[in-house]
Amino acid sequence: MKLRHPLATAHNHGAAGDGVGHWWAQRFSAIMLALLVVWLILAMNALIGADHAAASAWLGRPFNAAMAILFVVFSIYHGKLGLQVVIEDYIKHRAAEVMLHLLVKIAAIVGIAVAVLSILKLALGG
Repeated sequence: MKLRHPLATAHNHGAAGDGVGHWWAQRFSAIMLALLVVWLILAMNALIGADHAAASAWLGRPFNAAMAILFVVFSIYHGKLGLQVVIEDYIKHRAAEVMLHLLVKIAAIVGIAVAVLSILKLALGG
């Protein structure tokens, strides 16, 4: 015989038990993106009228390269989190849901890798 009420067992667990972590990750990435968009607007303003060589030299500065990498990583991560919610909410067939989650994760990893390597190649003068 259990003396614990079922509501006490379910309290603070959410539907899947990990929703709070996902919610915080979305909010954190959104705040970081808001800050990074301010940098991006200032950066684009500084590059108005610049040619390719000037833009490459600008991106070659360590601070600008690091900020560009952070912007790309947080953008793709935030997009992945958003797509995860859409897939969980609207895809009801379990196999399709798992496959879409896998495809989104692979696309995010490949996108981040390609973008970061491209930025580093430009920043390091490759």
